[in-house]
Amino acid sequence: MAIYEFYCPTCREKFEQRRPMSAANEPATCARGHRAERMLSMFAAPRGAIATADSPAAGCCGGGGCACASAN
Repeated sequence: MAIYEFYCPTCREKFEQRRPMSAANEPATCARGHRAERMLSMFAAPRGAIATADSPAAGCCGGGGCACASAN
């Protein structure tokens, strides 16, 4: 089961719904029965925690925990 975020344009409210990944694209309704749109979920990461191509340890895994970071 995954958690998906939805937005109801009628109520102007966001809500989450747990459903199987196979039902990810099925229509959803808000608590009041209006049609809701699935939102693109975002996650938070502390600043500096994401490796970039300019990072000294940025390899295919993004951070020096495997041999690919030392291959450069």
